[in-house]
Amino acid sequence: MRILVLGATGTVGSQVARQIVARGHEVHALTRGGKPLPDGVAAVMGDLLDVQTVRTAFRDMDGVFLVNGWSTSEAHEGLMAVNGCMESRVGRVVYLSVPHVEEAAWLPHFGAKVAVETAIRSSGLPYTILRPNNFFQNDLWLREAITQYGFYPQPIGGVGLTRIDVRDIADAAAVTLTEDGHAGRIYELGGPEVVTGASTAAAWSAALGREVQYAGDDLDSWELRSLQFMPPLMVYDFRRMYEYFQQHGLIATREQLAQQERLIGHPPRPFADFAREQAAAWGVTAALPA
Repeated sequence: MRILVLGATGTVGSQVARQIVARGHEVHALTRGGKPLPDGVAAVMGDLLDVQTVRTAFRDMDGVFLVNGWSTSEAHEGLMAVNGCMESRVGRVVYLSVPHVEEAAWLPHFGAKVAVETAIRSSGLPYTILRPNNFFQNDLWLREAITQYGFYPQPIGGVGLTRIDVRDIADAAAVTLTEDGHAGRIYELGGPEVVTGASTAAAWSAALGREVQYAGDDLDSWELRSLQFMPPLMVYDFRRMYEYFQQHGLIATREQLAQQERLIGHPPRPFADFAREQAAAWGVTAALPA
């Protein structure tokens, strides 16, 4: 199969591209350039806000993995991609959305997903929608806070999230892109346990062999810190998401997790395993007990 992966230089798209290459398929990546692509992936230069790209990038593709990262043009880029798939009569589309998307559609990032999901479902294209939980790999952006300052700053609260390893998302994307039987399906994806801000900090403490404290749920303090390195619109959007997480959580059901395990063929990876693996990659490992 000939597959086009959007976001192939990003956290999720790069893993999806690797998985599909490993399955022996021809993988192309839509890219603006400037970042290296995974091995075995061919570049398709372009931009979803460019009409010529939309009219040409999707031609002759059997499948498209569609993901749009956070941006102020996220919804429009997603809709342009759907139109490109329609014009080129793409064989199947797998779209990366979020859980609870209808329940929290006022959140800008979630609302953008609602628009694209609606467009895909009404497009006539064969589609599958994946709705993964908060990524383990988001913590890679927090390395300095975790390893140097000893605190975990993501204010996810105490209700809990069934956070997920991006590699499990990539497994689900590779299956639904390259195997039949998933048209019109929506899969909620999550990890094997409910994690909180405090339990995440504890997992990092165990993995690193040093104390990591949860920075707490104070969103005013989080916003002030975050404005030093993120634009105000992003900070506002993320703050509103964290408010939702703190009040409602983001928890996959047992039925959804069982469906996910059948889909990807293995249990979801636990957060503690990810933390230990990442601590080793950072060159910091916990001392073994005597």
